[in-house]
Amino acid sequence: MNRNSYSSIQFSGLRFWITLLAIVWLLGSIGLGWLVKSFLILFVIILITPVIAFLGFRWWLKRNLVVDRCPVCHFESAGINNTQLRCPNCSEPLKVEQGHFLRLTPPGTVDVDAIDVTVKQISD
Repeated sequence: MNRNSYSSIQFSGLRFWITLLAIVWLLGSIGLGWLVKSFLILFVIILITPVIAFLGFRWWLKRNLVVDRCPVCHFESAGINNTQLRCPNCSEPLKVEQGHFLRLTPPGTVDVDAIDVTVKQISD
């Protein structure tokens, strides 16, 4: 066994500990308060960011989620304000505007509501 290779392994381990001690001594002489405060601030930011994001998403959803009935089949569903969707029941294309569902129709289309009229025959 080569003795030089064994001593170089010990020396490389010793070199690691000396380097680590020098870094700790250097940081200790500068002051570690800023490092501890930085880690604490980072930890608080990591904890608070998801809570703020969740509350912000709920606020946005409360303002933009619209629950209304389809104007064609009167099926109640939900959609995001100022978007287009299809009715899950009748597959009619709808647009969500100002808290209500509106049919998407080509320009010039007249929407008519049909009424069933019963006929009575008058006998002479």
